[in-house]
This record gives sequence, C-alpha cells and structure tokens, in this order.
Amino acid sequence: MREPKAATEATRKVQQSFKDKLNFEDRQSFADAEKGFIATLSPLTIAHDRSSRPAYDLETPLSFLDGDAPDTVNPSLWRQAQLNAHYNGLYEVTDGIYQIRSFDIANMTLVRGDTGWIIIDPLTSSETARAGLELANQHLGERPVTGVIHTHSHVDHFAGVLGVITHEQAASGEVPVLAPKDYVQEALSENVLAGNVMGRRATYMYGNLLKPSPTGFVTTGLGASLSMGSTGFVLPNDIIKETGETRTLDGVEVEFQMTMGTEAPAEMVFYFPQFKALCMSEITSHHLHNVYTPRGAQVRDALAWADQLNESIDLFGDRLEIQFASHHWPIWGREAAVRYLAKQRDLYKFIHDQTLRLANMGYNKEEIAEQISLPDSLGLEFYNRDYYGTLYANARAVYVKYLGFFDGNPSTLHPLPPVDAANQYVRYMGGPESILEKAKEDFAAGNYRWVAEALNHVVMHDPEQTEARALLADTLEQLGYQSESAPWRNFYLCGALELREGLPGGSMYAASAGMVAAIPLENIFQVMSVRLNAERADGVVLKLNLAFTDAEKTLLVIENSVLHAFVGRQADDATATLEISELNFKLLMSGQADGATLLGDGQLKVDGDAGALLQLSGLFDQFERRFPLVTPRKPF
Repeated sequence: MREPKAATEATRKVQQSFKDKLNFEDRQSFADAEKGFIATLSPLTIAHDRSSRPAYDLETPLSFLDGDAPDTVNPSLWRQAQLNAHYNGLYEVTDGIYQIRSFDIANMTLVRGDTGWIIIDPLTSSETARAGLELANQHLGERPVTGVIHTHSHVDHFAGVLGVITHEQAASGEVPVLAPKDYVQEALSENVLAGNVMGRRATYMYGNLLKPSPTGFVTTGLGASLSMGSTGFVLPNDIIKETGETRTLDGVEVEFQMTMGTEAPAEMVFYFPQFKALCMSEITSHHLHNVYTPRGAQVRDALAWADQLNESIDLFGDRLEIQFASHHWPIWGREAAVRYLAKQRDLYKFIHDQTLRLANMGYNKEEIAEQISLPDSLGLEFYNRDYYGTLYANARAVYVKYLGFFDGNPSTLHPLPPVDAANQYVRYMGGPESILEKAKEDFAAGNYRWVAEALNHVVMHDPEQTEARALLADTLEQLGYQSESAPWRNFYLCGALELREGLPGGSMYAASAGMVAAIPLENIFQVMSVRLNAERADGVVLKLNLAFTDAEKTLLVIENSVLHAFVGRQADDATATLEISELNFKLLMSGQADGATLLGDGQLKVDGDAGALLQLSGLFDQFERRFPLVTPRKPF
C-alpha cells in the first residue's frame, strides 16, 4: 500500500499528448534563465538559525532533474522544474540590478544605490534572505541595506526581512521600508487570521511532506522550493497610495503603479527610469497564476488583473528595456517584454470574459471549467501554462467571484456535509465492496477522476476500508503524475501520502515570535476573536481593563460569545485590570509567554479578580496544524 507505483498506460498517454502538443525545442526560457549568472552557493544548503534541519536545501534533493522527463512527471512541468531548480544563485539583470534566484520560492532583487542596496522582497525566511545578501556582498562589494520595498502582502515576499534589516532600523526610519496601502492589514489577515488552515493546505500545495524524486516533489512551479526558516515582520514606514507616486531611494528614482486586488489584495509594481527596468511584482510570472489559490485565499479579480497589466503597458511600455519580477527570470528587449505583458494580460481577460459568457448561457462552474480552453496564440506560450494556477480552477474562481458557490440548482442549495453525504452515497451505491469492484474496473480504464470521486465517499464513510483507501491513494498518485500544475501534483501526491501513512506528527499552530512582535494590537485582538470558543464562552461576561505600560489603554469585553476590544476605554466595573507591556501581552495571548512567570517577574500586575486571567485563557481554542484533509474530521 505504501509504495509509489509506476505510471500506468493511461498516464503515459497523457504525458505523450503534452510532448506532441508543445514545442520543447524552444529553449529561449533556458537562455534567459541562465543570462547574467555570477555565482551561487555550493552546496546550496542554508542552515536554520534555531533548528538542526536546514532552512533551505537545494543541493541534493532536486539533482535528479536532468535529461528527459520520466513517465511519472508531466513533461511540461518537468521543463519548468528544470528552469526553477537548475538556475540558482546571484544574477545580473543589468548593471545596478541583481537578483537572488532559487534561494527560496521567490526572488530577492538588489538595486545598487549611491551608498547601499535597495532590497526588493526579502524572501520567506531570515536565513535565506541573509544568505542571498551575503552572496551579493561577497561578489559585488560590501554595501549596507539602504531601503526595502515589499511589493505585496504575501509571506514569501516579506517574512525574511529580519535577515536584511532590524526592527530598530525600520521603526526609527533609518532604513526606508516601502509597501502598498493596506499592506499590513492584508498581510496579517491572510497569514494570521486564517493562518492555520492556510498553513495546513499549504503543506499539500507546496509539497512540504513529499520527498523530492520523480515520483514525488518536483518543485512548486512558482519556484524551486519554499524555505522553512525563521519568519518575521516589520511595519513599513512609507506607504505608497496612488499610481504616479515617486520616491528617490539612496539616489535611485522609482515610479509606482498601484495594482490592488490583482495577484494580492495589496500590491504594486514600479519602474526604474535610470535602468529602463520595470518590476512587475507578481502580477506577471512565467506561468498562469492563481485567480484562486488551492491553499485558500480570497478569490482574485481576473478583470482587474488584466486591466492593471494593460495600464502597465500604457505607463511604461514605450520606456522599458527590461521586465523583471518577484519570481522566475527577466525578459530583455522592449518588443519581447511588451509582447509578453500583452499575452499575460489577454490570458486573464480571456478567462474572465469566456467564463462569464458561458455563465450567462446557464452553465455552472464545473461545466464551464470542463469546456473552456485557451486559443493556441495564448495557450502554447510556455509562460501561460498551468504550472502554478490552472485554467480549470481559475474559470471556477471567476464564476465564484461573481456568482458565489451556489449554481442556482436548488438540489445543491443545502447539501449534506461530507461524511453524511458519503454514508448515503455508499448506501445508494450498494455498499463499499460494490463500489470498490466498479472502481477497480474504472482504474484499469484510466478513469481516475471518477475513481477519486467515488472512492472518496468510501473513505469518508469508513476510513478503515484499507483496500479502498489503497486504491484511492494509487488513483491520486496517477492524477499527480499527469498534472502540469505543480500545486495540483503536490496536492494529489500529498493526499496519497496521507492515505498510505496517516497524519504526520505536528504541533499546535502559533505565529512565530518574529511575527507576533510586529503585529499591531488591533490585529492581535482580531486573532483572539477568531480563536474564541463560542460554546465555552456562552453565558460568560468578562471585562478586562488592559492598562498597557507603553500603549493606549484598552477595554477587553467578552459577552454574547463575542470578543470586543475598545481602544481608549476603561470600565469602572471591570472584572480585573492588567498592567502589562504591549509585547508581553502579545506573547501571552499567542502562548509564547506564561502568565505565572510574568507575574513572578513583575512584568504583569493584576488588580481585581486574579482568576480572570485564568478564565480568559480557558476560553480560546488552540489549532492543530496537521488536521486530516482526505479522511474524516472529528465529528462536530
């Protein structure tokens, strides 16, 4: 049951269809990915600051990515994986702009100013960002960091910031830290409020649990691999609010364009007149991106995405000579860059327009996704392929953005939850044994999508049905082998792994100390609200005066199973008053400090009912990181 299987004949036919359809003789991407190489680390293994495991290791895990694609990997994805993994290190984009590539899932860009480096997007981890900066200093000359630009609110573009600057440098303004408006709220709402469930799904999407191999992990499509080091956050000290704003950072002029609500809710792109270079953040990349990401996030606006790309062409198209971004490799030459921008623009507009055309004809999201296909003028471009997002998922996302999850058919208005539905399906279909026999026939015929749907009901009905569980794992594995999308491959193969080996060990979810220290108090209160267990808080009325020693006093109220924080208020009839610093309160509420220890050290004083603090702590849930995804959850 636990062994990976070979590719079936049905899977080999799918792989051959990609070889027949795409022009694998086109090597322009490889020439562009190689251009400007200066140096890399050997071995490319970056140590973790606080763990024995590495923060990032690209040395041996992906060394198998040579030669032609095996039958267990979609040949188009294999090509993308080679581009992501084999071209790593420090690269010159043009004299004065350099990139660190494949030290993480994203790029870190360094722009040479008059006295130091302006860092664009300091990766996911402090360790990888620091290693990239050290590599640049070693080969280009030692320079201090004199500016940081966060292009948008996704964690792989900001959480390594403490590897290149300190909290104090940002807070004092010594180093300008630029970000688009709403950056703080969007970064924290996406990565903290829904952080646990996103994190669990991200383990599937990014293949964190898979071993790199031709039957396992073959990069993320978006980049080589996600670093797993120390994360942090600093508050920006300069917010870009409008298209057309300019800044001069360490002698380098930058022109900004707001691209809000595209690939991220808070995002911007910018142009360097001195270098005739346009940084497109993440609204362009060498693949079709996610209008909806399978790790979970707000559905993105495909029409706004296309419109903002069009505006970029209008604003900068006649001035640029280089286009680079926060992932993958640049494009040199005005004509090639503008053609690329235009085809990426038309990619998202096509998906938007054709999805709504079909929706207006009465098709639901599954029917639309099944029949929509790109014209060859878009679909045969390697930079528009499904390596990360997929046409199927993005069409469904456009439908959901406009019309929601309900398709208008009243039979689907109030469906049963998965386990209850599974029990009824299994009963209707003649029991597990009957379903299994039919599933074996369909597996042999290569009807894997249907086998996965049918056997999912059997496993949800009875996860101890070993034979059905094993066949479902084999089915998901073949679907993974066939996938051109790395996230889809990783989801399928992680599902197979969980079915074969069960849940991996895991800890309780908590934001890192580096993140907690920088999270504003208002966001901490939001996190507490999300963790409040309504049943345990039923009937509880609790009022706490938070007399912060270094922040504005706040009244914390729990009533009606809802938590409110009223800044600037205190209650005469409070249950207790807590005197505490802002940081210690954050650490206390995130589980990284202990109340008794803080009391003993004199860092916390309680006036009133001393039991109120214990009562408060008992009202919140702790989230398990590794909850099941392909087997039943605990009954509710």
